[in-house]
Amino acid sequence: MSGHHHHDGTSGGDKRMAWAVAVNLLLTFAQVAGGILSGSLALIADALHNFSDAVSLLIAYAARKIARKPADAAMTFGYVRAEIVAALINYTTLIMIGLYLVYEAVMRFITPAPIEGWTIVIVAAIALVIDIVTAMLTYAMSKTSMNIRAAFLHNVADALGSVGVIVAGSLVLLYGWVWLDPAVTIAIAAYVLYQAVTEIGGSIRILMMGAPVEVDVAGLLRDLNDVGGIGNVHDLHVFAIDEEHRALEVHVVMQGSSAADAAGIRQAVRDLAEERHGIVHCTIEIETEADRCDKDAQAIGHSVRSARV
Repeated sequence: MSGHHHHDGTSGGDKRMAWAVAVNLLLTFAQVAGGILSGSLALIADALHNFSDAVSLLIAYAARKIARKPADAAMTFGYVRAEIVAALINYTTLIMIGLYLVYEAVMRFITPAPIEGWTIVIVAAIALVIDIVTAMLTYAMSKTSMNIRAAFLHNVADALGSVGVIVAGSLVLLYGWVWLDPAVTIAIAAYVLYQAVTEIGGSIRILMMGAPVEVDVAGLLRDLNDVGGIGNVHDLHVFAIDEEHRALEVHVVMQGSSAADAAGIRQAVRDLAEERHGIVHCTIEIETEADRCDKDAQAIGHSVRSARV
């Protein structure tokens, strides 16, 4: 399998990613400076999260480039899973950031510190504008790529964090509610953790060779058993090569013995897999009653089999 291409257009998507990385790095420096000057934990927390946005976008950008490399002798499926690895890294960092923000917020509740409200509001408002620009740059790509979606969620969480910081800074100015700063930080952290934990399972499932959630493996097995000329189905494996391509590996024992019988079964299995289950990459091993291997196969993961003998 060769390179992996997204629907948005390769060069245009790369340019949008590069711009998103640049504006987020600039914003991070501005937020850190503003947080130090104002004494706002929420603003510094938002800056750290925004820095993670820039890093996540950079990782996503690099993975996007790597994923387009063609298959070679070392990577016979190609490099398409680079984007899945990048998504897992980004979701993992989101979880780590969320936990860190909770810790810092609890410590600030224990030891309150003075906050300069106007600095918070101004810097957070600038951050919100940048977050919106970044979201616009990456939204279309996030629909078709787990990799870009992970980076996009970093950005969405940061945009909500900026809104929270603006609200907290305004209420500190109006009412002196200093406690609201760590409270908003906890709210930001809760959202970050929720999004990361909800989304990380998809990337883990692909990397663990799990069957795609939209494929009914039991139904597929039943359908294969109904194909004429098949006496037994075993060593069935369904997995996702990447987000777009599903694969099937299966051993089938045919009741006939001719080459024509084998060719007919092979084509019938391919047609069934594609038309009913959306699987287009099939590896089918045809066996006869004389050389069937299901009774001897003991390899890990070779447990899905037909009840027919």
